[in-house]
Amino acid sequence: MDLAPHLRFSNYLGRRAHLGVCGSVAAYKTLDILRGLLKCNASVSATLTASAQQFVTPLTFEALGAAPVYAGMFPAGIDTFGHLEPAQNADALLVAPASANTLAKLANGLADDMLSSQALAFQGPVVLAPAMNTRMWQAPATQENWARLLGRGCIGVLPGSGAMACGEEGQGRLAEPLDILFATLRAMTKQDMAGKRVLVNLGPTREPWDAVRYLSNASSGTMGGAVAVAAWLRGAEVTVVTGPVSLWLPAAISRQCVTTAQEMFTACTDLWPGMDMACLTAAVADYRPKPYGERKFKKASAEAGLNIELLPNPDILKALGACKLAGQTLVGFAAESHDLETHARAKLKAKNLDLIVANSIVGEGGAFDSPVNAVTVIGSDGRLETWPSLPKPEVAWRIWDIVSNP
Repeated sequence: MDLAPHLRFSNYLGRRAHLGVCGSVAAYKTLDILRGLLKCNASVSATLTASAQQFVTPLTFEALGAAPVYAGMFPAGIDTFGHLEPAQNADALLVAPASANTLAKLANGLADDMLSSQALAFQGPVVLAPAMNTRMWQAPATQENWARLLGRGCIGVLPGSGAMACGEEGQGRLAEPLDILFATLRAMTKQDMAGKRVLVNLGPTREPWDAVRYLSNASSGTMGGAVAVAAWLRGAEVTVVTGPVSLWLPAAISRQCVTTAQEMFTACTDLWPGMDMACLTAAVADYRPKPYGERKFKKASAEAGLNIELLPNPDILKALGACKLAGQTLVGFAAESHDLETHARAKLKAKNLDLIVANSIVGEGGAFDSPVNAVTVIGSDGRLETWPSLPKPEVAWRIWDIVSNP
């Protein structure tokens, strides 16, 4: 699994997920989930049901780094109490794909094979990602079992819709591995931001001039995407206002797409009163061209040169700081080419921020369109920290460490 830069969270060292695999054509997709967990530095163990082994083998999971891998009850020469081992050592149990048969076993407390026994003993978070024919998924018995499991606190990743291996169409396809991966990572993460409502803006804005041209910048939205996903992983209810970039985000993150600075200003100021925290990472255009009109400008009409009048855009960060209430926390970013700390301190004070994260846009690894960031963090409480060049997800995690645990 190739994770985009804003999703490369590497802070799961020392955490372990146990992966249960049931019989399904989709069983091979769990190998991508295994790879994703390992890329996040989590360790992974696995159990394959007898039906799953008709599609994939235990050796495949072992070869990719899962350990231990269980294939049956009480195998000779292996831990006699393997049916209890995940409950003792794993931080989350993921069953993907989860068959109708296994859902029925888990819902009714059966323990007649290794996976169902491990699940019955497991007291940590359980993530279920079903995959089956749409008729089996829609069957009243399956839906009753599903509702019962969710009612007990299991985390469900609903199956997708589309063509089935059998030729039918409908809901029942295994959810995308990325959705399942991040549901599992969230289950493994300390929920120290649970109950917090967080606003994040990200990406560039585009300020149109004529029918085809606009003023913008090279922001990729990677930093903001990492900030949003990190807050969600830690339990926050996250709303993102995004400029014109395409970034995968968990479906549970509310997303408002805008294009211009004025649209972003309206969205953020409307949302801010209902938020506990905001982290504004967007590279908002400070100015917009005075519109030329709905037609495309023709070059021949400006052979002697061209003057474009620029109009100021509203200042989103300043507006939010001006109406910040007691108990709200506001974090801003400052992208600077020189005198970084001086400009950041001025912005911190002028815009009534609690924390500002300043990064340079010049030199190797400049902030724009880069997977890494080297930042200086300044707080209204006198905090001053300079971090080396780090992956942006690590920067995001550290920011929330400061904000959530002052």
